[in-house]
Amino acid sequence: MKIYFTILALSLGILSCGGSENQTSTTDAEVKTEVENPENPSYDPKRGSGKFTKVDIDPAIDLVMVKKGKSNFDLKCGSCHRLSSERLVGPGWKGVTSRRAPEWIMNFITNTDEMINKDPQVQAQLEICLVRMPNQNLSDADARSLYEFMRQNDAKK
Repeated sequence: MKIYFTILALSLGILSCGGSENQTSTTDAEVKTEVENPENPSYDPKRGSGKFTKVDIDPAIDLVMVKKGKSNFDLKCGSCHRLSSERLVGPGWKGVTSRRAPEWIMNFITNTDEMINKDPQVQAQLEICLVRMPNQNLSDADARSLYEFMRQNDAKK
């Protein structure tokens, strides 16, 4: 029984990809943003890999989308991500909309597996967190709502 708890504790430590509050955490802002990938010359580091090539964003935050995005966050994202810069299993979301283009974020949300396989920025995060983000099978509308929720989160002071 003792070995079971030891294995469980080690597993949770690895999966958490974090540490104590006194440790410095690495955010995806520290991951190089302009990466050339010679194996995928058509890869665009600003938009990632996927169908979103242009996402029109209204300067005003859409509160209806924010509400839907928060619901999706609570259901599918909140167990691994924090709204602060704190890393849990995955990186914290604070500031993500200033570090990443809307197209990149939406491609990652809707095309998770391909982004993990092709995007050097995501691969660098994977080396830090050691846990592959699961594909949440979100619709384009759900992804857009999550993006709007991220925008509102980043607008908070």
